[in-house]
Amino acid sequence: MRRVALLLVVLVLGPVLSGCGGGSATAQAGSGPDGEDAPTVQRTPLQGVNGPPSVAPLAVPLKLQAAAPEFAAPGFVNPLRKQPRAGLVADLDTGKVLWAHSATRSLPIASVTKLMTALVVDGNSRPTERVRISRKAVAAQGSRVGLLPLYKKVQLETMQYGLLLASGNDAAVALAEHVGGTVENFVAMMNAQARALGLTCTTFASPSGFEETRTQREAKNRSCATDLAVLGRAVLDQPRLAKIVGTNQAVRPFPIKGRKLFLQNHNPLLKQGFPGTIGLKTGFTNAAGKTFVGAVSRGGHRLVVVLLNTPDIPRQAEALLNRGFRALGVRAR
Repeated sequence: MRRVALLLVVLVLGPVLSGCGGGSATAQAGSGPDGEDAPTVQRTPLQGVNGPPSVAPLAVPLKLQAAAPEFAAPGFVNPLRKQPRAGLVADLDTGKVLWAHSATRSLPIASVTKLMTALVVDGNSRPTERVRISRKAVAAQGSRVGLLPLYKKVQLETMQYGLLLASGNDAAVALAEHVGGTVENFVAMMNAQARALGLTCTTFASPSGFEETRTQREAKNRSCATDLAVLGRAVLDQPRLAKIVGTNQAVRPFPIKGRKLFLQNHNPLLKQGFPGTIGLKTGFTNAAGKTFVGAVSRGGHRLVVVLLNTPDIPRQAEALLNRGFRALGVRAR
């Protein structure tokens, strides 16, 4: 009888104890040594009783025009001698594809992952919230904001700048814990949002994209060029995120000596002053190689370029974008 009673308790309480349910999950940061509490915020459902959560897309998904895996629009001449493993150039407003190379091939994406992290955080929080810095965040490997004050609370918007400009894996973990309660729950939210946006070749295993594996096959944070174009447009559709990814340098309030955090964007198009650059994000791991999603606005057109495992981000991105604008009849500046 004890075994039967115990089994009934597990069956009834199991979903509650594991954080599963059909309704919304509410997360609230605990008090830190500074005595501040973050406000309670309604979060995206983590898991439905009978399967993955059903969530609304956080932006109107870009509808890309159908194109062959290897494609060049009339007037577009491929300027590349050595190809990336996959790539795409498309109009962010019309969905017109100008160039595609293995554009639906699923590949590791490294820190480009942080575009989805930023989108989910933006859709489930307020920029004035305070993010508590945990030991797990401070211990994050790979690229980091650094100087994160253990157990202190940092303004969420500052952490978003650290995520997207400095590509901080520590910021990714801290934001994931703040919004999802745990990193694992937040990753579930990322994957749910990928499905909501119609991303068919995208999966996430972490909010940062950092992976120690050296082989493409073992990498778990994956996407394809077409999906990343859609994700890039979704990020640019959020005013706060568009401002961040289009910022070359930033000085943000920070609870350290001097009270300021200085950040530099890794985007080579912004750093080199490529005309019309409005974002977005670079990435690198041994498995993914150099990855990039970039966006440029000229002559009433916004073009996105996606490069996965490219030998040279700035040269290939600039060459492809210049050819793309030329094919649309937009003169180079």
